[in-house]
Amino acid sequence: MPDAVQVSVLERTLRTVNNAANWVSKVAFEHGVPREYELRKHTYAELKARGLGAQAAQHVIKKVRDSYTTLKANIRAGNLGKEGSQRRRKAESKPITFRPQAAQPYDDRCLSWQYDQQTVSIWTVEGRVKNVSFVCSPDALKMLQTHRQGESDLIERDGVFYLVATCDVPEAEQYEPDGFIGVDLGIENIATASTGYLAAGRGLNRYRKRQLVLRAKLQKKRTKSAKRRLKARARKEARYAANTNHVIAKTIVTEAERTSAGISLEELKGIRQRVRLRKPQRVTLHSWAFAQLGDFIVYKARRAGVPVVYVDPAYTSQQCCECGHTDKKNRVDQGLFICRGCGVVAHADRNASHNIATRGESVWNAGRESRAPVTP
Repeated sequence: MPDAVQVSVLERTLRTVNNAANWVSKVAFEHGVPREYELRKHTYAELKARGLGAQAAQHVIKKVRDSYTTLKANIRAGNLGKEGSQRRRKAESKPITFRPQAAQPYDDRCLSWQYDQQTVSIWTVEGRVKNVSFVCSPDALKMLQTHRQGESDLIERDGVFYLVATCDVPEAEQYEPDGFIGVDLGIENIATASTGYLAAGRGLNRYRKRQLVLRAKLQKKRTKSAKRRLKARARKEARYAANTNHVIAKTIVTEAERTSAGISLEELKGIRQRVRLRKPQRVTLHSWAFAQLGDFIVYKARRAGVPVVYVDPAYTSQQCCECGHTDKKNRVDQGLFICRGCGVVAHADRNASHNIATRGESVWNAGRESRAPVTP
């Protein structure tokens, strides 16, 4: 919560360091992206001449080098397409650029926190600026005081400044689970647990469809204001989906902790590349934030000490959880499961969640250390 003078200084600081980062990026691109120490020899003196402090200059160089490391990792993983694809050629043919409001890292020599007064002292191009107020929830303030470590990032978004601090929170000791809760992830139902909990996706899917129609209208206009609105809507939609996933993950982990159970999740990595769908269905699949929900469940479980295992999702929707009979015809439609072997009728996603729970127990027992006495 900086005042008007502090806002002006912070804006100039972010513009200066990101303009400097763009120059460093060009130098790195011209020299074939050398190692950080080699890049420092080409750029450090010029950055100091531009008014950056020693630590700020080091962070700019490191930020640029890290961005090229991330780019190489994405290319190696195939996230930018195959070799020769238009998207990959575009990424490799020019230097990486940074927005004027892009995040700038600060370490403890550039940024100090005064928790009691809820202020920070921060380096800027105008010198050290003290007594910059910040606001956060009481829980976040307590976490800052006890667990903050490493660097913090200063970022501006829509005229508001944020400090993104890193907190190293210790994990709770993992307990021995008494059974497992299977979680079936889907689009019609976002998550279905073997305990009976079901998170319907109707509201989120309806919201996404409405946003898709509004996005199409704005894209047709092709004006600067329309592009600004598109970015704002994209961020709003992402926040809405993330909040929904947080609520679902918290509910599942709380139930597992209450019953001393573990959580069994499907290993869905690569599903977008494996599944072949018609064009109208691709939008729904690619906007499905299953990876984010899985990550939320995992990190909340680790903080609570709840064991989590991943299982193979193959045929979980076709296999009967009662008799084990597997047949494609068992899955009558999206929501109905009728076993051709024993005749049991069940909700399709609930049946799949019970199969995932059973597989989770098998995976846990297979990885458990043997406690049998050593044979003499």
